Amino acid sequence: MKTNAIRMLMVLPSVAVVSVCLTSFVAEAQKSSASGALSGTSWQLVKFQGPDERTFAPDDKSKYTITFGANGRVTIRVDCNRGSSTWKATAKGELQFGSWSRTTAKCGAGSLHDQIVTEGAAVTSFVIKDGHLFLSGMAAGGYYELEPIASGKR
Repeated sequence: MKTNAIRMLMVLPSVAVVSVCLTSFVAEAQKSSASGALSGTSWQLVKFQGPDERTFAPDDKSKYTITFGANGRVTIRVDCNRGSSTWKATAKGELQFGSWSRTTAKCGAGSLHDQIVTEGAAVTSFVIKDGHLFLSGMAAGGYYELEPIASGKR
């Protein structure tokens, strides 16, 4: 009986260590899989639906793009301007950007630039549904719908 108790006391710390390692591994795998869904992908804008339910579609989708680099960098094109930042995603679909660096040229009439720059900085979540990327989480509401850019069009 005493021998079994001693064995049990010796086994319990090992089980605890394995449990902690597995929990850490699963958490890291979930984080990696969330980032993996976006890492190395490029998207172009299909439409933006504002908090007032109005929908805006670009005249040329290729002028509104976002690329999530595998290195944790993100680059954007918003009509006549370009920008870059850092990014990270969580398994819960949360999306975080660092400080943005961007050009500030005045874009032509009909541009969605001002709307996107104002609302886009507040994006905090994402989901990929039916092959499209949906960005949302802005306090005022609304969302962006983007489609993948074909490989040769980056």
